[in-house]
Amino acid sequence: MKKSKAYTLEAPDGGWGILVCIGMALPFTSALAALPSFGLVFGDFLKSIGAETSAMAIITSAFFSSMSFAGLFSGSLFQRFGMRQVGVTGGILYFVGTGLQLFATSTFHLLIAFSLVQGFAFGLMVPTCYTTFNHYFVKNRVLWMSFAQTLIGLGAMLYPIVMQKLMHWYGFRGCLLILTGLNAHAILGMLVMHPVEWHMRRVPIEEEEQELKELRDQHQPVKPTVVVRVQPETPLKAPKEEPNFHAGDPASRRLSHAEEHMLRVHCSRASSITSLGNWSGPVVVSDASPQMMHSLQASRRQSMVVGGAVGGAAGGSVTQDDAPKKGWVRTIVDFLDLTLLKKPIYVNIVLGITFALYSDITFFTMQPVYLFELGYSRPDTATIIAIGAAADLSSRIFLAITAVCIQVPSRYIYLAGAVLTVFARFVFNGITEFTGMAYITAVIGFLRTWLHVPLPLVFADYLSKERFATGYGLFMFTQGNAMFLIGPIVGIIRDKTKDYILVFHILNGFMILCAVPWVIEVLIVKFRRRNKIERNNVDHEEVENQGRSAMVH
Repeated sequence: MKKSKAYTLEAPDGGWGILVCIGMALPFTSALAALPSFGLVFGDFLKSIGAETSAMAIITSAFFSSMSFAGLFSGSLFQRFGMRQVGVTGGILYFVGTGLQLFATSTFHLLIAFSLVQGFAFGLMVPTCYTTFNHYFVKNRVLWMSFAQTLIGLGAMLYPIVMQKLMHWYGFRGCLLILTGLNAHAILGMLVMHPVEWHMRRVPIEEEEQELKELRDQHQPVKPTVVVRVQPETPLKAPKEEPNFHAGDPASRRLSHAEEHMLRVHCSRASSITSLGNWSGPVVVSDASPQMMHSLQASRRQSMVVGGAVGGAAGGSVTQDDAPKKGWVRTIVDFLDLTLLKKPIYVNIVLGITFALYSDITFFTMQPVYLFELGYSRPDTATIIAIGAAADLSSRIFLAITAVCIQVPSRYIYLAGAVLTVFARFVFNGITEFTGMAYITAVIGFLRTWLHVPLPLVFADYLSKERFATGYGLFMFTQGNAMFLIGPIVGIIRDKTKDYILVFHILNGFMILCAVPWVIEVLIVKFRRRNKIERNNVDHEEVENQGRSAMVH
């Protein structure tokens, strides 16, 4: 009897995912390109109502604060309403926020329309785009993220030139009316964020694999199997109570010191594996030795005995109704996945990117106003901004091509961008003439890509697919509120001192706060990993020596 062909489902890594990249580019171009051109569009309006630089800083900082609150709850909203529905809602709100700016007559109106409504809408769209992207692309994420970011860079390059022309032809209100129609495309971008289940690739399974799968299905329980691969570099946690290998079975021989040490290591690995939450399904350890399998089983039996003892002490078995209810603090911790804050590496990633993004966005937001102070005309200012955006675009193409040939960790790319940006900014502070300003803006724009393209991939590489939405939302919350707290302070410093160079030095200091802790972390992790490898080698040598001496005796 001919067997039916079996298939396995895999992520598309292309196909509809290309439309996902294009859909992601639509709202990102509208939002990210609008911030550097904010002074270009709203500068004259803010001057006409008597607002200063601090007002611009407050408006842009409040935008990120509103975005952060939306991002914080995005993971929970995805579970309740669905990712695509949340994204479409964000697209509609973003369109409405732009329309409300048409009727703005004060700073408060801009705070409501631009900061509150558009910021909240963008906060819903960002995790929708990045989470959908991570579902569609697994093998070539850097390549396709560079493709999407190239589209965003192309839009960012054209944006200031188009805004300058629209302001010249139609004035402030006419420009905003056309911008409202352009931002309506964010809704279209969210509509193409289909669930990945609609476009999964069917990959045929070989006959041998199919037979093995059928055998596993016949002999294994219904619960899925967790496959754990224990690496030599895996950090080992010593158990709180070390097992006594001398007691127990009277027939067991006395173990040597080296064998006892190795068994403790195996047991500590097993205890860490079996503490995967309330997991009751089968566990397969890929490099399990007989001793490790024995300690794994003993560890599971011990956990069952402890559970039974606790239940007996309580007066019988604990049912679901008798289980204590979660406190409100624990409910919030689980709802927002705040346990991520216990991970030092995650906290370092969040704080570093938060400082770097604040420095980058504030720098490019203030640059047009600084150029006006230097006496640049509006067309010259728009040209400088467009040159920076063109360099940004070329850098995105460069990253896309490089990703095909060289695989570099996303975090190393981000770190290199932060370090090189610090040096480029110091050069920027000493330049005032047009040609030099164009060149240094191009350099900073080229490096800016290294801070934006790898950003979501840094989190995707560190977090699991299930925790990405909540982990990225927690970052958005931290980043947005940090910008809301720091932004007005920097704006006030500028208004009091009337010194843009001082402000640019402060922003460079925030970029350093990203680079230095990351370098320290890389050095510490490499040092610890080398020490662990050396300790493992010493342990193996001790075991081999003990084995040889036992054979001699």
